[in-house]
Amino acid sequence: MKTPNKYELEAWREGLSVVGIDEAGRGPLAGPLVVAGVIFPQGYDSGEINDSKQLTEKKREALYDIIIRDALFYDIRVVEVEEIDRLNILEADRKAMTEIALASKADLILTDAVDLYIDKKVISLIKGDTLSCSIAAGSILAKVTRDRIMYEYDRIYPEYGFASHKGYGTKKHLEALEKYGVLPIHRKSYRPVMDRLQMSLFD
Repeated sequence: MKTPNKYELEAWREGLSVVGIDEAGRGPLAGPLVVAGVIFPQGYDSGEINDSKQLTEKKREALYDIIIRDALFYDIRVVEVEEIDRLNILEADRKAMTEIALASKADLILTDAVDLYIDKKVISLIKGDTLSCSIAAGSILAKVTRDRIMYEYDRIYPEYGFASHKGYGTKKHLEALEKYGVLPIHRKSYRPVMDRLQMSLFD
């Protein structure tokens, strides 16, 4: 089932441009946060775009190419772990979303449950990737980009299993963290990583 575009249709009727912004990777213990925004042409309907979590990896990859091709504007920002640890995950997310919103020059900004404090009309939607096709498109770009990054990290650090868990705190990841220690791509401000760093002081 595709994500509706009710918010886009209302804005398009008024001649307004809409950017939808979402992120991937707020919860993982390792790897970057990726934030993406998309503006579609007025009246756009792919018929297939949906919340990235509801799609198979193969479908996300195919839609990624369609979105890049059809969007009037798209912006993908990779927020590294140092920035996440410095700001905290919410503020790092908000900062990247704000940068995309301003760069887009859109009349209306739709976000997935993140308030932006800018001089623009912003609507923060709970589960926005199920309510707005633009937000859903942003979620797809963000998810595909982040997964590709984590597959690369899996090649660099094969013992951690990043290809399977993408940096989330699964049993396999926590066991690897305990056995092999903290990597440069781990988020040092996240509790399991902090605990492992403290343990290493006494190893």
